[in-house]
Amino acid sequence: MKKKVQIPTGRPSGHLTCPVCGNTEDFIELAQNVTVTTRYRQNVDGSFTPEENETDIHGEVRLLCGKCSADMTGYHNHFLDMIF
Repeated sequence: MKKKVQIPTGRPSGHLTCPVCGNTEDFIELAQNVTVTTRYRQNVDGSFTPEENETDIHGEVRLLCGKCSADMTGYHNHFLDMIF
């Protein structure tokens, strides 16, 4: 079953606006129960260089206003569609 995408009505069309504080610039994506796996290669001098990073999200993902922390999760699918 495909999730319904809630489209914001801000200006310009589709622009996210926090319904609580009016913020239009700063947002937080909060993922719960996350496993991050990073593979490193050790260099000849003993230092390490990250080569590959994998993130698995096993829990809920929420979208929050970056100013007042209001829950904007209803707009999360639209948010994901607009990441370029």
